[in-house]
Amino acid sequence: MSIELRLEPWSEGDFELLVRNNAPEMTDHLGGPESDGKLADRHRRYLALRESEGRGQMFRISAGPDAPAVGSIGYWETTWQGQPAWETGWGVLPEFQGRGIAAAAARLVVERAREAGRHRHLHAFPSVDHPASNGVCRKAGFTLLGECAFEYPKGHWMRCNDWRLELEPEPA
Repeated sequence: MSIELRLEPWSEGDFELLVRNNAPEMTDHLGGPESDGKLADRHRRYLALRESEGRGQMFRISAGPDAPAVGSIGYWETTWQGQPAWETGWGVLPEFQGRGIAAAAARLVVERAREAGRHRHLHAFPSVDHPASNGVCRKAGFTLLGECAFEYPKGHWMRCNDWRLELEPEPA
């Protein structure tokens, strides 16, 4: 059975999805749940991306036109090793995990980042201890560049894998 995934732009009504994604089992590899205030700040940042004129976009992942949200994914501008790039991250609610949804959504967000232009690479930084997210990167076509220290959220350093996907060929 095939699931029709859709990426819908993040909206005011998606705050509850952030709350559900803030559960301990969803944030174990990210330093743990965030406070209510930090969640509200994150929601505002996600909404601001929508108005940011090409600086990225957050989406809720839906499994069909009238289906409820099953997770979130997005891409945003970052500077990595002195170079501008896109970064991506995602979360699929526990009851929908293990169905290939995150990898399929990652392939869709790759296309969105490619269409947006601006940057040659899209990076993902899953914890080295998170096999599911590293598997998503592999299935979505990213190349593993190696381990790195990565700050997420601010003030919390973790060991991550640097996965990179080429969005456009290297200039001649």
